[in-house]
Amino acid sequence: MSNVYTVSQVNNYIKNMFTQDFMLNRIAVQGEVSNCKYHSSGHLYFSLKDGGGAIACVMFAGQRKGLAFSMKNGDRVVVNGSVSVYERDGRYQLYAREIRLEGEGALYEQFLALKRQLEEMGMFAPEYKRPIPAYIRRLGVVTAPTGAAIQDIRNIAGRRNPYVQVILYPALVQGEGAASSIVRGIEALDELGVDVIIVGRGGGSMEDLWAFNEEPVARAIFQCRTPVISAVGHETDVTIADFAADLRAPTPSAAAELAVFDIREFQDKLDTIGARLQTQMSGRISRARQMAEGYRRTLGYLSPENQIREKRMYLMTAEEKLSRQMELLLQKKRHALQLYIERMKGLSPLEKLNQGFAYVEKDGRAVKETGQVKEQDLLTVHVSDGRIWARVEKTEKGGNSDGKREDKCGGGLRTAG
Repeated sequence: MSNVYTVSQVNNYIKNMFTQDFMLNRIAVQGEVSNCKYHSSGHLYFSLKDGGGAIACVMFAGQRKGLAFSMKNGDRVVVNGSVSVYERDGRYQLYAREIRLEGEGALYEQFLALKRQLEEMGMFAPEYKRPIPAYIRRLGVVTAPTGAAIQDIRNIAGRRNPYVQVILYPALVQGEGAASSIVRGIEALDELGVDVIIVGRGGGSMEDLWAFNEEPVARAIFQCRTPVISAVGHETDVTIADFAADLRAPTPSAAAELAVFDIREFQDKLDTIGARLQTQMSGRISRARQMAEGYRRTLGYLSPENQIREKRMYLMTAEEKLSRQMELLLQKKRHALQLYIERMKGLSPLEKLNQGFAYVEKDGRAVKETGQVKEQDLLTVHVSDGRIWARVEKTEKGGNSDGKREDKCGGGLRTAG
């Protein structure tokens, strides 16, 4: 009985056969692109077909540097790569390492070789790129004098800023001697001292644009002291001059917009700055006026005349306050004095005498008790209108039985009823 194999074993065996085939590992296939899909992972899936068949192709994301253009369905291309088997599905496909448009293979290989060489020399390094001046007065252009590129540049430059001078160096941009003509134009404008140089032309095939892929043109751009903008072909066209220039523009029209500032935007910016300056100056003047007014009020308050006036007002107020306080104090003192007077009247001997009391003395001493006198003693009795001398007939302690008492001796003499 014959051997029985699994599907995986068969697919692996066939893959090994493809791997061992030298021609299938280094093969170039030409055909028309169909079913072209750019996957989100970066891989590119497509098919190559001709009148007799088709083959599935894939270019992994890591190999995409071998694709220098945006491939689409219908393109005639030459794919370099290897043919192998995808074991899971049991189908073979072409694994692409490099894709170029058909008919431009040799030129494209020269392009890639020169690009690698100049890049290794550092001519494309970012640190050598010069900034494009924001505001220029003279614009140099190296291009054909009869092409659409110079007309587009002049129209856009004149619309954006009619004060910018456009200086054209009429150069050959295609065919024999084009590269040397472009180099002479770059060197002449660099010596003239323009602010920016635009080097470019309109679109065309790779053969038409080849002068801008020449090494002398790249070196002239790299060695130019003036900032250079490359504007060759359409947006999808890429040349060596684009990598060597300080700035790449997708078209000559875009190069003019990048090089020449729009005077209307500049005027709008000036208007905005002027309005901002006016606002700031108005604010500063207003604040200065407020400060000056504050200083004026402060100086007015601190002036000798105002200080004298303030002190006078203070003295007048203090005088009025002192007068009111003195008047209140005098009133209080008068009231207290009146109270003292009334109280003194109550304690005054004269008042007692006026009320019918008498003051009795014996030998200059007040008689307060009956024991201080005896019969026939001479007493002096003081009454309200004078003195009375009396002699003691007798003394008696206590009051009379009929409710009337007569003090005949003591500190005073009073008849009470």
